[in-house]
Amino acid sequence: MNTPSSPPRLHVNSQTRSLSFDSDLVQSSMKLDAPDELLLEYTRAMMGFVLFNPRPEAILMVGLGGGSIVKYVHKHLPDSHLTVVEIEQGVIDLRDEFAVPRDDAHLQVICDDGARFVSLTEQRFDVILVDGFHAEGQPMALCTPAFYRHCAQALTPQGLLVINMHGQQPNLSLMVRRVSKVFRSSVIAVAVDDGDNQVVIAGPPDVFQACQREFSARWEALAPIHQATLGASSSRIERALRKGYPVTHTV
Repeated sequence: MNTPSSPPRLHVNSQTRSLSFDSDLVQSSMKLDAPDELLLEYTRAMMGFVLFNPRPEAILMVGLGGGSIVKYVHKHLPDSHLTVVEIEQGVIDLRDEFAVPRDDAHLQVICDDGARFVSLTEQRFDVILVDGFHAEGQPMALCTPAFYRHCAQALTPQGLLVINMHGQQPNLSLMVRRVSKVFRSSVIAVAVDDGDNQVVIAGPPDVFQACQREFSARWEALAPIHQATLGASSSRIERALRKGYPVTHTV
């Protein structure tokens, strides 16, 4: 998550711990007895990038929140290095509440503006994950044409941009068109079941085409934990690839 307009709130019951800002919208949720499990469907859909690249070396994530994806990647992609950029120190200060690992050889959490970081970084990433929200939706700084161009520039030649977008945002279609323009229409959008989110994936056409051709083999080659995590998202990604792009629909 990114740029909250008020301090983050913790909500705890006998089974889960959740994070929100100044609305009732749950931004992140964790099972107390299974902190590494991806509980919200949109986080599972974002992990769909493993169908395109099952072993990325370098991943950038804009927005920490409760660290659901961070914990999953840290545990189940042990050969990947994950850099997380979170603008709000108060969110980072809650990392122990959500069992987010300490920084180590595979994880670095930085307090910085995500848009600024992407525009200035000289690093190149195999995957960039954007999950930045406040109570009013996605911050404007994370959905401008310049931000998407900077993301494209920060990717390796075969890299992927994966964005969590809220389906009820008034400018959603404009945001998707902006991504599509930067990535020359090589974009798919996948709806999720547990809310109004949709996950947008953008990357080089040859990466999409290879995933489409080899989808069954790639699915079979995934670790069982990834197969269990992706569930319905995998079939939606496959359908989106078969329908082709530019994206004119969600599946």
